Amino acid sequence: MSGSLLHNVLEKAISVDASDIHIKAESPVAYRINGDLVNSDFVPDTEMLERFIEQVATPAQIENYTVTGDLDLSHLEEDVGRFRVNVHRQRNTLSINFRWVKNQIMTFEQLGLPAVFQKICEFGRGIVILTGTTGSGKSTTLATMLEHINAEHPRHIITIEDPIEYEFKDKESFFEQREVGIDTISFASALKHALRQDPDVIMVGEMRDKESFEATLQAADTGHLVMTTLHASNASQTINRILDFYDKNEQDPIREALANNLRAVISQRLLPRAFGEGRVPACEIMLNSPIISKLLREDRLEKLSAAIAANRHDGMMTFNQCLLDLVNNGAIAEEDALRASDNAEQLRMNFEGIVLSAGDNQIIG
Repeated sequence: MSGSLLHNVLEKAISVDASDIHIKAESPVAYRINGDLVNSDFVPDTEMLERFIEQVATPAQIENYTVTGDLDLSHLEEDVGRFRVNVHRQRNTLSINFRWVKNQIMTFEQLGLPAVFQKICEFGRGIVILTGTTGSGKSTTLATMLEHINAEHPRHIITIEDPIEYEFKDKESFFEQREVGIDTISFASALKHALRQDPDVIMVGEMRDKESFEATLQAADTGHLVMTTLHASNASQTINRILDFYDKNEQDPIREALANNLRAVISQRLLPRAFGEGRVPACEIMLNSPIISKLLREDRLEKLSAAIAANRHDGMMTFNQCLLDLVNNGAIAEEDALRASDNAEQLRMNFEGIVLSAGDNQIIG
């Protein structure tokens, strides 16, 4: 057998087009295929998993795992592919999760994303945030956006990731990719030093805390385009997640900073195709228009969804608007759209041809 001790497991995952592989000692390996978990008949033991970690991790990474019980790394399996790996302890046993990182970066058209994504990639400065749950396709979409810039514009692009997922090759742009824990100590430290490296675009793999947000804000405020991800379910929750980094009495200037520096929030979910295999992205897209900026400054976040819905002509869309389009196009089934919706009753009315609209004056008055 060539490659690592788990070579056959990873090879099997690619052959069945699994997005994730879940492994724990003394239990069957499970593959996530088209969103569903499927057990295999292979059961690894603790010794095998420990030896695999010794094969793929550095001594410093192993020491960190021993102390903390958690480890993130990237792994290139010979003749198979690249994987994002999370190692952790549960019930005092070893578990490993793999996420398959496909080498080919797809286009917006191949992913089924709207044309406004290209417009977002043209922004010269500010913050673009992609949000969604784990497994919602954030990393894939972000890679497609960076590759679009790479193909079209001479830019210096610095990525800060934990771990590195997609590997970019220079086209029109000049790429530098830094991995937290190997090339830099933290996201915040790498962001701070990136400002001295003459970047045009900075990609931050995940905005995790107050420190990394403030570094992101500083980079945007000094004329850079910063693209990052955050775990949130929609646009308004994204803003609330950021505000939650701060005490209540600190939030007013943060809302002002967001109103000035935010360029777009893209929230994404993956739904099963109505026919055939695979999944389809559904998106909520909020662009920082004058109306959105006003709502942010005035702390009227409950009005964001109505403002997004009322300004579709600018490229914005709510999840329900996107879900309705996908159902009407035959891409997804109605029942799957209703399960994914934040407001299923409203979406059900939309299916029946009933659309409640709010004018701009009603939103901002």
